[in-house]
Amino acid sequence: MPNFEVVTAVAAPPDQVFAVCLDVQAHTRSMAASSERVVDGKRRGELSLGDTVTFQARHLGLTWRLTARITAYDRPRSFVDEQESGPFKRWRHAHHFAPDGAGGTVMRDVIDFASPWGPVGRIVDSILLSRYMPHLIRVRNAYLASTFD
Repeated sequence: MPNFEVVTAVAAPPDQVFAVCLDVQAHTRSMAASSERVVDGKRRGELSLGDTVTFQARHLGLTWRLTARITAYDRPRSFVDEQESGPFKRWRHAHHFAPDGAGGTVMRDVIDFASPWGPVGRIVDSILLSRYMPHLIRVRNAYLASTFD
């Protein structure tokens, strides 16, 4: 199963970064390039344990829907969202927040995912998604970090 990690420095304390990462509107704004929008579930405000949200977005020339549930929640240290339905065979995104010692936060995203379709999915993961997905998370994180500038 493919996995990757993205580490981002944010000039705000962990509790504030934690909150913005769970804010539905902030998430859709961070994914504006893919025309992401909420189509079901919690549509506004901050997600919490057990909440679900369904996003629709355009990636790689196709429109996708993904429903995620917050499956773990330890404010302000970490939370996990996992796909309940959508394009992946598996999608688990763990978000970790730690003080950087200077008033900011080190945000660490750990993502485990797998495409469906057996051997074909593994090829798609290794050739395409292993590059595309980390880039997408970096773009999202850059936007979220910029909200504190």
